Amino acid sequence: MGCSIYWFRADLRLLDNPQFVNACQHSESLLPVFIFPSQEQTLWGFERASKQRALWLHQNLRDLQKSLEEKGSTLLVLEGEPKNVLPALCIEVGADVIYCEAIAAPEEQSDILELQRAGLTINTQWQSTMLDPKTLGMDVQELPDVFTNFRQAVEKRRLRYAEPVARPQSIPPLPAKLTKQDPISELTTSLFVNGGESQALTHLEQYCERRLPDSYKETRNALSQFDASSKFSPWLAVGSISARTIAKRIHRYEDRYGANDGSYWLWFELLWRDYFRFLMLKYGKRLFSPKGLSQRTPNTVDPELFTQWSTGTTGVDLIDAGMRELAVTGFLSNRMRQIVASHWVYAMNGNWQVGAAWFESCLIDYDVYSNQGNWLYVAGHGTDPRGGRAFNVANQIAQYDADGSYRKRWLD
Repeated sequence: MGCSIYWFRADLRLLDNPQFVNACQHSESLLPVFIFPSQEQTLWGFERASKQRALWLHQNLRDLQKSLEEKGSTLLVLEGEPKNVLPALCIEVGADVIYCEAIAAPEEQSDILELQRAGLTINTQWQSTMLDPKTLGMDVQELPDVFTNFRQAVEKRRLRYAEPVARPQSIPPLPAKLTKQDPISELTTSLFVNGGESQALTHLEQYCERRLPDSYKETRNALSQFDASSKFSPWLAVGSISARTIAKRIHRYEDRYGANDGSYWLWFELLWRDYFRFLMLKYGKRLFSPKGLSQRTPNTVDPELFTQWSTGTTGVDLIDAGMRELAVTGFLSNRMRQIVASHWVYAMNGNWQVGAAWFESCLIDYDVYSNQGNWLYVAGHGTDPRGGRAFNVANQIAQYDADGSYRKRWLD
């Protein structure tokens, strides 16, 4: 029971944050910290995180700071590499342990290893999935490589979700040695949703109260209507709400109104999200190699074609509309993501890794597990039993934009 640091990563919430509760229970004083990543460029010369993504993260951090301040604490936001920032901070405040969530992606795991090599004690806990891995009845190394087989195994065991954990009743005081920190500033925003746990919970509640789960399966593939899909993903990506909190609320919804295809499909999508997380626990760095899980050699990168695709100047109206929406809003419907990704890989012979990196840069709901998993899946370098997903643009237009309203909105 000494001084500890809680390092928020992709879990910017107080409700259903078991590791933060654990830190509160085992610390005499506690300093909540977030490390804003240094601005980086990718191997292909564009920023790793766009201004839209940075703005979205800023909003969620501000909301978290306000929530912590209401409980007598605060959030210290620093910038830089964790291996440089955290050792110095531990010395400054006299902390002897750092608590944080476990993330299976290679860079995030490397951060933990570097901190341990620096002599720090790091206490991690897995908490980002709807299901508790211990309840699966299998080790993650035995995870089926086909999602359908995984889903069937989960449903055979009648698993729904792990019970969410309540907010901590109290938060230990801040370290006495901490110098005064300025609050995170308000920012004017053009984003179509507002960041933070409070906004996420409000959105979840209104989504259920308006009976929108009933129609989810029928409307989820619409290209742009806000209520057509749940829009949970921006908050899930930064951890301002947990999958377990959403799953429990949907379960309550089914108790009140009855289960239907729409409510089941919401759970189904959350299970896909879990699957990509478990897949990364199983395969780790292999998912980031050029060949992924396949033996296929990926396409090369043509800079001129990539510029056309990323700026929405390919000359293919539906693709250009989607890429322009992505640039303006930092968001795309799931259907449009599949369409533009497939077009890049198959019609333009584009490299899937640079496509994945562009989505990482642009999407406010970028999630390392789902982004990598979906790009591998579409490109045929992952676990898709069909060996990839090549979409016919004309067919997609006929099915989802026959009246041209989506293309008109983003091309005019």
